Amino acid sequence: MVAHRETRPYYAVWNDFKPPASPICGGADKRVLMAKISMIVNGNPVNANVDPRTLLVQFLRENLRLTGTHVGCDTSQCGACVVHLDGKAVKSCTTLAVMADGHEVRTIEGLAADGAPLHPMQEAFREHHGLQCGFCTPGMIMTAVDLVHRKGHDLSDEVIREELEGNLCRCTGYQNIVASIAAGAKAMAKSDLA
Repeated sequence: MVAHRETRPYYAVWNDFKPPASPICGGADKRVLMAKISMIVNGNPVNANVDPRTLLVQFLRENLRLTGTHVGCDTSQCGACVVHLDGKAVKSCTTLAVMADGHEVRTIEGLAADGAPLHPMQEAFREHHGLQCGFCTPGMIMTAVDLVHRKGHDLSDEVIREELEGNLCRCTGYQNIVASIAAGAKAMAKSDLA
């Protein structure tokens, strides 16, 4: 009979995280490779140690408890997870948290300043009934704000529909979303929150 030999996988040590002993590993003391990241999230500095495989959406939702950014498809197709990275719309379900290291991230929670009224685009979605269940709404709004920054305040329905190609809504026929974005774009031209 051959004696069981305990094997311990090697992990580079960047921190002192120790998972609980596992009977599968024979209680091996494993250390997990972690990456130190620093970024500005909604105007606040954030420092953390994360597994390098952590997605930005996971970091925002699980570590920072900013749950306005939604996970819909995990394949970068639905747009529910859109946030701004250095002012540009990105899908956080396919962006690693380490890719945001040293950058600025803005989520739906940080769109309007603390204590300020809603951002003009948020107000337009409310006024023009641009949502039903609301699951896709944060991603739609973040995409819309980026669209206005890139294409201006006078947007045609065709341009809005084309630019929303990466955002899915399973409740609406998109007409109220398009109307909301057009109204929000015009309101942003008159607002200092834009």
